[in-house]
Amino acid sequence: MEKTSCLHFCFISCLVLFIIVGSWYRSSISSLPGYSLQIQKPIDHSAETPYHPLDPLTVKEINRVRTILSSYEPFSFTFPTIHTILLDEPDKVQVLKWRKGDPFPPRKAQVLALLNGQSHVLNVDLDSRRVTSHAINPSSGYPMLSMDDISAASKAPFSNAEFNKSIAARGLSSSELTCLTPSGGWFGPNEEGKRVVKVLCFSKQGTPNFYMRPIEGLVITVDLDTLEVLKFSDTGRDIPIPKSTDTDYRYTAQKKEPQMEPLNPISIEQPKGPSFRVEDGHTVKWANWVFHLKADHRAGLVISRVMVRDSENGELRDVMYKGFASEFFVPYMDLDESWYFKSYMDAGEFGLGMSALPLVPLNDCPRHSYYMDGIFATPDGNPFVQPNMICLFERYAGDISWRHSEGLLTDFQIREARPKVTLVARMAASVGNYDYILDWEFQTDGLINVKVGLSGMLMVKGSPYHQAPNQDAMSGPLISENLIGVVHDHFVTFHLDMDIDGVNNSFVNVNLVKERSLPGESPRKSYLKSKRKIAKTEKDAQIKLKLYDPSEFHMINPSKRSRLGNPTGYKIVPGGTAASLLDHDDPPQLRSAFTNNQIWVTPYNKTEQWAGGLLTYQSRGDDTLAVWSERDRSIENKDIVLWYTLGFHQIPCQEDFPIMPTVTSGFELKPVNFFESNPILRAAPAFEKDLPVCRPSASS
Repeated sequence: MEKTSCLHFCFISCLVLFIIVGSWYRSSISSLPGYSLQIQKPIDHSAETPYHPLDPLTVKEINRVRTILSSYEPFSFTFPTIHTILLDEPDKVQVLKWRKGDPFPPRKAQVLALLNGQSHVLNVDLDSRRVTSHAINPSSGYPMLSMDDISAASKAPFSNAEFNKSIAARGLSSSELTCLTPSGGWFGPNEEGKRVVKVLCFSKQGTPNFYMRPIEGLVITVDLDTLEVLKFSDTGRDIPIPKSTDTDYRYTAQKKEPQMEPLNPISIEQPKGPSFRVEDGHTVKWANWVFHLKADHRAGLVISRVMVRDSENGELRDVMYKGFASEFFVPYMDLDESWYFKSYMDAGEFGLGMSALPLVPLNDCPRHSYYMDGIFATPDGNPFVQPNMICLFERYAGDISWRHSEGLLTDFQIREARPKVTLVARMAASVGNYDYILDWEFQTDGLINVKVGLSGMLMVKGSPYHQAPNQDAMSGPLISENLIGVVHDHFVTFHLDMDIDGVNNSFVNVNLVKERSLPGESPRKSYLKSKRKIAKTEKDAQIKLKLYDPSEFHMINPSKRSRLGNPTGYKIVPGGTAASLLDHDDPPQLRSAFTNNQIWVTPYNKTEQWAGGLLTYQSRGDDTLAVWSERDRSIENKDIVLWYTLGFHQIPCQEDFPIMPTVTSGFELKPVNFFESNPILRAAPAFEKDLPVCRPSASS
């Protein structure tokens, strides 16, 4: 992969380290007997041009944006710090009308920048080479942290005398420390007027897993613009630093064999190669699906222009205009001085795309995967390549698409089954200690399965205890000696611009209501009946899921009907989820009020994409999904957006030490009266002749 030069030492160091590790990994496992690793041909991004109106900005276009800003009068004396340069997507109506070969709508960029402590939101026309709009501080908050912010703030404590004295008192040297920069949140007017960050430090002595060796109670508040230490707090001098014993999670560091029978290698073999193809860099075609896939600095992965082929006439039909993870909210449940502020907005404060390191072949993604890079901007506005941050692959896990057998009670001898093969678009973001795995899985029956996996390391709290005398008095259970796993939540809010057979859709609550049978009507005393209610306005569609008040939630096109007269539609099928239990006036919940409901529906608005607001860092919650929805706009038979929040409550346990096994939840987007009948009725079964026979090699 091309690696565009970057002036920032921190970023280059991380990237070079990852490349070295990746090269070591490939060379190590490729030396195993019978092993062959397929390497995708590198892409020369410097020569790329866009092929679709939604294609991300190219290297050349980012360079052009920087040139335009360099000659822009407000920045003529001081060039601002660039936090994001992203495609300012064309108006939706232009994209929907566009066909391959048509002239492009004007290519534009949206820039979030900082200068003199002020947030600048600019729109740049790449064709006319001019800034077309420029807003300063349009709402509370700042753009996400840049790599320069993180690097500089993590070094700031080392010039503070109190900090160095505290470190020496613990018997540590500065060379043994790794310092990180968690966001500080927002906790009232006294925290406004400065862009601040909290700095926490860990001991990396004896382990790469420094997260398990916190220096508890030591918190430094740093002004991100001046790098001045604003506040020094040290409340944990009596708490020992947990030992490094058994914290190293790397395969090469394991001294004991796993206490299980060994697993033989397993892989999906595709003798004819993958069934999907990627055209023009971003358009994916597979089975009956066509969609646009791209990397995004903030959301990580964006799916657009999703269409599925009708099983009867072969026509491509619209399903979704755009889908992505809009915001992550992660509040920790500890009131200590060194913990209360830990309530992160991972997409808006750090960026999922910026946090996505290259995926690991054969482990993150199976053989025959296709890898896609991200192209973003550094703080000085230069382009850089985030390599292999998305993978695309077919999955077969032995699941069944449909089946039926006959023979026990009839004369028919029938054994019919179909294997379920799916297509997965995946990315993984390592936001500090946590790793988020996002999957968009497409099935041939028209269903889209969206999954979120959590792995990585817990954020742990140092403790004086080896065995807890009273765990109820602590903010979480003891997961190892001197380590508390603090109880916390994860909420992921998805932006789902559904366009079922066109842009004008309605949201329907299909409620299951219990009714009593009439006297003498039936031996049954009660039954369930579905009652449909079309949401007229936004408040009608603010939904809190309830186990004992069940509903289905449909997005329908009221003007498109099946042969039986049913409106075509898709329903959202929640998986295991959780709701935020924080008080609505708690500062973290004020900022993340988009988690107050699991479902929202809003009119389509190009400017309303980020559930936590465009400028999330230190925001007050004045530009969020919850604020927009309170306008109570009309949403019936209009271009509308469905928002769904997936939640996890996490009570840590010993099995989460030193690294967590992945936990997963998700939701489905499932067709409802969209097809005239089972769309995969005529799908072919698998036959032995179509598959290679892999046999163990003869033992010597």
